[in-house]
Amino acid sequence: MALTRVWSTRAALSLRVSVPCRGFSSDLCPVSAVAVEGLKFAKSHEWAKVEDGGKLASVGITEHAQKHLGDVIYVELPDVGVAVGEGTIVGSVESVKASSDINSPVSGNIVEVNKELLSSPGLVNGSPYEKGWIMKVEMSSRDEFNNLMDPDEYSEYLKKKIPNITEHKDT
Repeated sequence: MALTRVWSTRAALSLRVSVPCRGFSSDLCPVSAVAVEGLKFAKSHEWAKVEDGGKLASVGITEHAQKHLGDVIYVELPDVGVAVGEGTIVGSVESVKASSDINSPVSGNIVEVNKELLSSPGLVNGSPYEKGWIMKVEMSSRDEFNNLMDPDEYSEYLKKKIPNITEHKDT
């Protein structure tokens, strides 16, 4: 059974399709397991993706963050029109296990929030890089975005931060 899951996960990775990552080590389910080109990552476990010719960044929490939170039951969204700085707390995510702040990985003005999360907070778990986005920020500078980690750097950061993450044993 475990060998079948490992094989199917690796096959899905080579095809660049989404796979459920719960219960797998980071080596079997890296950040790039979901077809998400152009994502950058903050050490506080938020992601950003540039849109609209480079002025707008969609922001959400990472696969790693939502996995550790567990089933998300509430998302506190920031207010549209608010100016934010890099690292500013803009909201929170609550799960059945814990609560975590949402930080803005870039500076700028919040121009849109994902209101669908108010009625369906589980989108953060089911589709953290697509339907589970939290806000869109009109960036004041692209430099902060450029300084965020790419998927490989973020995976390495996770391995250093959580050294035994690849020692998962399937029982």
